[in-house]
Amino acid sequence: MITSPAAEEGSAPFRIDSVSPPYRSYVLISRDQIARNYRNVRAVVGPKVDVAGVVKADAYGHGALEVARVLVREGVKWLAVSSVEEGANLRAGGIHQTRILVMGGFLPYESEALVEHDLTPAVHSLEQMRELDSLAHASGKPIPFHLKIDSGMGRLGTRAGAPEILAALAELRHARLEGLMTHFASAADYTSSQTADQLVYFHAICAALRQAGVNALRLHTSSTNAIGYGRSEGWHDMVRAGHALYGYISPARGDAPRQLLDVQPALTWKARLLAVKDVPEGTLVGYGGTFRALRPMRIGILGAGYADGLFHRLSNRGKVIADGQLTPILGTISMDLTTIDLSHTTALGPGDDVTLLGCEGEVRLDAQQIARVAGTISYNILCGINARVRRVYI
Repeated sequence: MITSPAAEEGSAPFRIDSVSPPYRSYVLISRDQIARNYRNVRAVVGPKVDVAGVVKADAYGHGALEVARVLVREGVKWLAVSSVEEGANLRAGGIHQTRILVMGGFLPYESEALVEHDLTPAVHSLEQMRELDSLAHASGKPIPFHLKIDSGMGRLGTRAGAPEILAALAELRHARLEGLMTHFASAADYTSSQTADQLVYFHAICAALRQAGVNALRLHTSSTNAIGYGRSEGWHDMVRAGHALYGYISPARGDAPRQLLDVQPALTWKARLLAVKDVPEGTLVGYGGTFRALRPMRIGILGAGYADGLFHRLSNRGKVIADGQLTPILGTISMDLTTIDLSHTTALGPGDDVTLLGCEGEVRLDAQQIARVAGTISYNILCGINARVRRVYI
């Protein structure tokens, strides 16, 4: 059974067998594959390490609420989001069985929602610890938090030393430290010592706090790359799996160990042909006439463009899968339309599907392949699939 987005809101599910969904551009998302990927992460890290499911950015384009439901059925204890709004949306969608870590912290105007929806913030500064303590006092609820240490990423997190952290913790009366966390900047880069250096820094802070009698219940530093390449010294008692849930691990640099994770993409992106036509040699295609037919050609016009998430930089460079074969994108990608070469087939016509990301038989086009051509990263390809591209769950 395949369900349309409307089915998640209570209407009857949309059922298909061999007929594709009635949308000009859509993604098929496999619940089973997400569950398998999650189970694979759990198997790799072992029973003593919890796996937090990272569903920020609408689960990297896969749909946060539906992915969260899959993970809840798999027994996940923690979900991780970027903002209070993302966490509140999960609670509003019925996700009450798990803890939700807000990794991007909170702003003053979000404090009421933070308390109302029982979200756990990552705190990035000593001043924010004090703000949270005041919030907990005003709400009458003790609020647990995870203190993020900037161990070398140079982004969010406190750079305060252990004595300063201990002094700030001693001031707290209502908020309580539950976890200590950091984030690796280059876990897949084995040409650099940065990850090892970050761990040394983080462990030194943790040790100094422990020596002073402060024992955080949760320590977590590792996301997909540190899991996938077996940096087990950074797994502690929880890891944060994001990209791996959706079937990807970043390529390593340098002399990396064998990947431990066996995960597969959970998302396939399709678009329909709006028109197919034969054009003579010399025909100019698209804005600016950036492609000229060197021979008589059959071309197809897809109902998807850069407004749907097809990177403009794929113009005259990218490929799609049509009738089981990789075929070039011709000319400049438009906001809503993309032209492709169909000279190899007469089997496709208006209304037929073409694969923008996914597999047809043995032919595969994944987010990492597309990213290399577009000059970006696979995360960007997945997160860039626009909301107007319908999500269909199988």
